Amino acid sequence: MLNVTARQDLMNKIVETLGVVVEDARFEFKENQMQATVVDASHVAMIDMKVDAAAFDTWEVEENDLALELRKVKELISLGGADDLIEMAYTKDSGVLTLNLGKIDRNIRPLDPSTVNSPNLPNIDIPSTIEINGASLAQALRAAKQVGDLVNFSIDGSSFTVHVQGQTDSVTVSFSKDELESLSCDKPARSQYSLTYLVPLSKVFGSLGTVKLGFGESFPLSLEFTFNDGAAEVLYFLAPRVESDY
Repeated sequence: MLNVTARQDLMNKIVETLGVVVEDARFEFKENQMQATVVDASHVAMIDMKVDAAAFDTWEVEENDLALELRKVKELISLGGADDLIEMAYTKDSGVLTLNLGKIDRNIRPLDPSTVNSPNLPNIDIPSTIEINGASLAQALRAAKQVGDLVNFSIDGSSFTVHVQGQTDSVTVSFSKDELESLSCDKPARSQYSLTYLVPLSKVFGSLGTVKLGFGESFPLSLEFTFNDGAAEVLYFLAPRVESDY
């Protein structure tokens, strides 16, 4: 049994974030939270999202896993405004998820959960981290995408730099330690990542306050941010581009 109500803006942020990586997601509804862990088909990008039950307007849940096509959920959500309520109801007997928005009821048949990959999170000790304003990082990534598809992140004890070298042009955005909310770096490092994955995610965190970014020499990139007053937590991993990829 599942009977959950959420504001449209919360549901939209959930679906928009997961949609950066996948088209289908398995939602695990537990006693006190909803969790979704997804990985793209190429196993390059991964998202782990946890949303506390307190973020929802109503929460009546017996533990359930629902695998859904995000497109179908987004279609219904897109019809509402930020303050509208989305009601979700599901029973195993019916086998159908009903989404309600005002006078609209949309019935969705969930996917077979076993067909939707829900990976284990990697256990990685990221050597260098910064905390940066989400809008500032999003702007730097959008500027980088104007001249190339691969971005270089570099860090030392006093600064963090975003750099892209295109065929004829380049973009460099540097942040001193004083311009960041925090910077932790044991030794200088540089690593390269795909903007094809990062720019879409920047549309999500660009409106948020603080983003925690971590990386190291040829390490996966980690991004952490929250929304809905901290009730929703997102952890994102992106594999680095290495020499053999070029």
